[in-house]
Amino acid sequence: MQHNRLALLSSLFAGFLAASSATPARAGQYKNFRVAVYCVVDATQRFADEKVLQAEFDRVMARVKFDKVYLEVYRNRRFADEASLDRIKRFFSERGVIVEGGLTLAAGGTGGQFGTFDFEKPEDRAECKKAVQIAARHFDSVILDDFFFFTSKSDADIAAKGKRSWTQYRLETMRKVSTELVLKLARAINPKIKMIIKYPNWYEHFQGLGYDLEEQAQWFDGIYTGTETRDPFVTDQLLQQYESYEILRYFNNVRPDGNRGGNLGGNLGGWIDTFSLRYVDRYPEQLWDTLFAKAPEITLFSWYPMAALETIDPGDRDAWKKKPTSFNWDEMAKSYQPPKGESAAPNWGRVAGWSLEQVDRCLGKLGNPIGVKSYKPFQSTGEDYIHNYLGNIGVPIELTPQFPTDADIVLLSESAKFDRDIVAKMKKHLASGKNVMVTSGLLRALQDKGIKDIAEAEDTGRTVLIHDFIGGFGAGKGASLNDPKQDSPAVLFPEIRFFTNDMWPVVRGVAAARGFPIVLMNHYAKGIFYVLTIPENISDLYNLPRGVTSAIKAHLQRDFPVRMDSPAQVALFDYDNGAFVVESFRHDDSEVTVSVKGDHVKLKNALTGQVPSELAPVPDPREKHSFRDLPMGPSRTNFKIPVPPHSYLVFTSEK
Repeated sequence: MQHNRLALLSSLFAGFLAASSATPARAGQYKNFRVAVYCVVDATQRFADEKVLQAEFDRVMARVKFDKVYLEVYRNRRFADEASLDRIKRFFSERGVIVEGGLTLAAGGTGGQFGTFDFEKPEDRAECKKAVQIAARHFDSVILDDFFFFTSKSDADIAAKGKRSWTQYRLETMRKVSTELVLKLARAINPKIKMIIKYPNWYEHFQGLGYDLEEQAQWFDGIYTGTETRDPFVTDQLLQQYESYEILRYFNNVRPDGNRGGNLGGNLGGWIDTFSLRYVDRYPEQLWDTLFAKAPEITLFSWYPMAALETIDPGDRDAWKKKPTSFNWDEMAKSYQPPKGESAAPNWGRVAGWSLEQVDRCLGKLGNPIGVKSYKPFQSTGEDYIHNYLGNIGVPIELTPQFPTDADIVLLSESAKFDRDIVAKMKKHLASGKNVMVTSGLLRALQDKGIKDIAEAEDTGRTVLIHDFIGGFGAGKGASLNDPKQDSPAVLFPEIRFFTNDMWPVVRGVAAARGFPIVLMNHYAKGIFYVLTIPENISDLYNLPRGVTSAIKAHLQRDFPVRMDSPAQVALFDYDNGAFVVESFRHDDSEVTVSVKGDHVKLKNALTGQVPSELAPVPDPREKHSFRDLPMGPSRTNFKIPVPPHSYLVFTSEK
């Protein structure tokens, strides 16, 4: 078994080396990224008519400058016309556009559920092989759209599954499909080929459908990231806006071997579509957040909305349409110069083009993204998408599939329970003088699996509705964290029991003269161990008073270069060169206080050149009463900054 796996890995690595000889992309239309447009198979079929191809090319290029197209050869039982593929490729190449192949190995869907191949059926395996063969014959680089998963539960699947769980069965099946029906087959036909797998946005549940970030993601020559988050309130998955940034950072850590200049290996880019949007600003936000995560390429799905002649509706944006927001509908509409004889009406292609041109002006000022490191093991679930809710209350997150031993503080959610050695890793981290913060979900999962050896706290199984919150450090200390200007709704929390004076609630809720910990602190060895109590409904993080979320950030980001006191739905993106981005997903104006490490730091708005004024320092009440030698953290400079709705601000700093 071990010999076979080594032989397989050797074969796959040889394929990667062959693919690595691909010619690097030329300088593109933008300074800081490339733009690709994905052409689904019906577009590829339509391109067989040269007049249609020329007209649509002129129209799309006038709306959004692009560097690359992916030409799809198969989707949902439909094949492209092989006879016209080389001619279509030549058309784009002659106009300086990179051409690569696309594949959607799926069988359509019925009844509201996506349809995938049933890989126990010989006819579906044969159709998969045929599609791969066509792609490999015509392209040196091919991307798989994100339907390369497995939903079928046919009689054949049930019999093949046996006593295995559906997760185990599907993971093992898709590993074989990846190697035998895709990678080996493609490389046998075209030894130069580079095979890329695009993963979708629902990463918490990948393993249940056969997507495997641990092994499969390493076998392909590169991966690609679905950064579509669409509308966060009405779509099926309710993905939060911050995920368009966070998922790309996570997949960068899944495949950290990328070579951005040569487009080889690693995580090659982010992918956005135009679906399920209630207002037009939501589309640019996904584009911007993908690029704030430093995607080297962004793919627009798909060619049709970029080329369509229909006028798009700006949607429900009356609350902010007259404000100076980052996306300006009127300026976008005025900027479009259509091909002769065509309408200048606003369309998705120009929304994309205008938005990309705007953000390209500032991306070069941003260093490498940094965030609070959080460990999510491969094939893990728990407190689904919690990191994106935290991102939306202003905590910058760097999610990683490896325990980050170099981090000053590690944030661990319930998904960390999938690491059998997680308690030992926590102890080692604390013993090295570093800190660990666990969520109440992880505490509950581990309370009978060794975590009490660090701190004897437990989830009682009861819940409590909390409206009032207190912050304070030490006996007899406490100040309200409620907002005197806004009455936040009560929030349901799990009850965490602990031993007084063994642990200390540095943030607590109060309900009917009883206190309940929101942030618990305990010294262990040379480090500090925290428990963060998460509301029963994770989205109630947005309903916490601003004082509570700011107190949480003060402990979680004590030594962080930049942290932010903000209302919910305002995100912070931080970088290692002192630059940072504040972005509001709110419908109204907001004001944030940015705290930058260091004395008398100078900030400058990278787009306007404006210099915000430093706030007078506020005495820290802990200076009068410290508890068990609590580290006070570095000195900081604070700034109050107004943020328009649905807008981003970019700042650089210097001392």
